[in-house]
Order: sequence, then C-alpha cells, then structure tokens
Amino acid sequence: MRILLVEDDARTAQFIKKGFTQAGLTIDHAGDGLEGLFMAQEYNYDAAVIDIMLPRLDGLNLIERLRKAQIRIPILVLSAKKSVDERILGLQTGADDYLVKPFAFTELLIRVQNIMRRSQEQIKPTVLTVADLKLDLIRRKVQRGDVDIELQHREFSLLEYLMRNAGRVVSKTMIMEHVWDYNFDPESNVVESRICRLREKVDLPKAVKLIHTVRGAGYILEVR
Repeated sequence: MRILLVEDDARTAQFIKKGFTQAGLTIDHAGDGLEGLFMAQEYNYDAAVIDIMLPRLDGLNLIERLRKAQIRIPILVLSAKKSVDERILGLQTGADDYLVKPFAFTELLIRVQNIMRRSQEQIKPTVLTVADLKLDLIRRKVQRGDVDIELQHREFSLLEYLMRNAGRVVSKTMIMEHVWDYNFDPESNVVESRICRLREKVDLPKAVKLIHTVRGAGYILEVR
C-alpha cells in the first residue's frame, strides 16, 4: 500500500512516516499543498493523509481540487482545529475521515486502514486470487492451496502489486515506485532480492510456477 502524506511540520511528518514504514506501508511526503497536488496527480496512491494548515495551498482547497479532478483516493484530514463545524467542512469538501491533533499514531493507522478498506470494498476485491494463490487484504493472509505462507510486510505489498497486475508485465521501476517510493535508488537490487524471496515461499514448493522474469522488461505473475 502506498500513502501520500501532505504535512508541512517536519517533526509530525517524520513521526507519521516512521510509524507507517514500520507498519509495512510505503510513504511519499509533500511539504506543501501544491507539491501534494502535483504528486497526487502524477502517482497512484491507496490513501492520502492531508493537514489542513498548509503553505501555498491549504488542505481543504487541495482536497477540493483533487475531487474536481476525479481523483478518488481515500483521504484522511489532520487538523489542530477541534470544532464540529471544521470537521463537517472537511468532510463536505471530500475527505473520508477527520482526525484532530494531537493524536495517537495507532488511531491514525487504524483510521487510514479503515478508509482504505471501505474504498476497496466499493471498487476492489478484498481477496485476490491467481490459480491456487490467495491473498486476503483485510486479514493480511496468504495461502497457496491449503498452505499458509508467512510474508514480511514488504513481501506482502510486493505480492499484492503483482497479483493486482496479474497477466501484465511490471517493470522494476514500476515496482519500486509502488512498493517502495518514487525516488528509491534505481541501482539497488532490492527488487530482485525480494522477488527471489517470494519465489522461495510461493513457487519453490509447487510444480506450477507463478512468478516469472521477463528478460529486459520486468516480472509477471501468471500461470504458464
């Protein structure tokens, strides 16, 4: 899962980024509203966390522009404003949830997971299936046939991305942008390393292999 965080306070942003990263989520950070608008238009995100008081373009105007542009990612608003009227305004503008500062990170994480789940229930399946491989997004459980497969957070995200794009070749750059972040070191072999680990867990015990390398192009998950 890839999250966009639009927050101008460096300490708050670092706190949120650290927590999300430890939870296995990929985080892109924008320090002002215009940068956040650009990133939301250029990249695909599973959710956005947006502060209201932002330089250059405030959070409510940012959300309004995103909705007018038909960008429907789930959005959670962060604000130091506690009044009911402010919360209502944020929700009316197009946000899916509203959290008042200061907040506990656990609550933020649960709220973001909830708005992503509601979005997935509306437009995406909550269980991905390719052949006898199943990935449950809600329970975060993976099975090949009747055998449970234990995956680390990043391995789970990588497998989810491959399964969402089953039958399509995805390049190393595409994987890095979605599973890690858009400015990850292109010379790193982290993708190859994680693909190798996935194969050991998903394919090695089985006669039918699902994860394939397309030389010079990337990877594809399909039955061959």
